Amino acid sequence: MDRAYKEVQQITLAVDCIIFGFNNNQLEVLLIHRGFEPEKERWSLMGGFVGNREDLDAAAHRILHDLSGLEDVYMEQVRTFGKADRDPYERVVSTTYSALILKERYKAELIAQYRARWFSIDDLPNLIFDHKQMIVSALNRLRRRVRTVPIVFNLLPKKFTLPQLQKLYEGILGEELDKRNFRKKLNTMDFLVKLDEKDMSGSRKGAYYYQFDEKKYDRDTNFNI
Repeated sequence: MDRAYKEVQQITLAVDCIIFGFNNNQLEVLLIHRGFEPEKERWSLMGGFVGNREDLDAAAHRILHDLSGLEDVYMEQVRTFGKADRDPYERVVSTTYSALILKERYKAELIAQYRARWFSIDDLPNLIFDHKQMIVSALNRLRRRVRTVPIVFNLLPKKFTLPQLQKLYEGILGEELDKRNFRKKLNTMDFLVKLDEKDMSGSRKGAYYYQFDEKKYDRDTNFNI
């Protein structure tokens, strides 16, 4: 049976990780310098080949851990890219994963090994193969998901202000949000817990810190931003 399959086709399976972060009030993607041919030294997503006895999800988590040292990271599968000529070297089918990480949590020395760098989602460099399409696909999915599922809190520290939260949503959605309407929707969410502590860096009046209480979050809640 193995011989019969090999006679039909030989396809290499890979995964690519689109790693989003929210830095300096803008949505960014972490890219690396590709260290091998083809397209050596060009900007690329962090990716790799799937082992013969490795699941897709396991491969994606392994690759992200190799780059960042992080293990407990929000990640989800986005889509598969399989055009016959997407890689000029051989036939490679790649499944993409979207990850949300905090810059302060990862290991900087690992990032440096890959010569990785954050790029604004609005100012991407020239990328290898179809990696820009991969980012666009993941961003579109992220934009749909953040309106109905509270995944954005994976991009914020444990304590955050409402202005920070609004900036994050605006950075992801690529549009300005009306402050009054945004706050009105947030006020209906009892899993946003107001703290007795303020961030005084932005104004003399300051802004209260909040926390996302996952235990209070009920998936039946009408979450809609």
